[in-house]
Amino acid sequence: MDLDNFIGTENYYKHFTGLLYTDGIHYLATEGKCFWLIDLIASYQGKLKNIPFQLWSIQVFEDKSAVITCKEDTGQPDLVKQEIPFTDFPLKSFECYHIDGILLLKSEY
Repeated sequence: MDLDNFIGTENYYKHFTGLLYTDGIHYLATEGKCFWLIDLIASYQGKLKNIPFQLWSIQVFEDKSAVITCKEDTGQPDLVKQEIPFTDFPLKSFECYHIDGILLLKSEY
């Protein structure tokens, strides 16, 4: 799954919670069958509403378990850490940004 080709976005998609996301995130969710990741990130926005810049990461392990974290920036402590007992997420690791209500790929920033 080549996500680096996404630079900027032409469209914004709206999650039922009001969270907006870009073409790259939409492609990842559609092709990777992981709209649940958008749901998960959206579910924390009430708790993180005063954090305008968020770095979200997912790390998938050999046993197909995963951990998802959110930080204010690289090197900062976790604001969110959620363990996932099983996932079929298509990448071993992935990072994206949530900036001022918009979820986007790092290459789209």
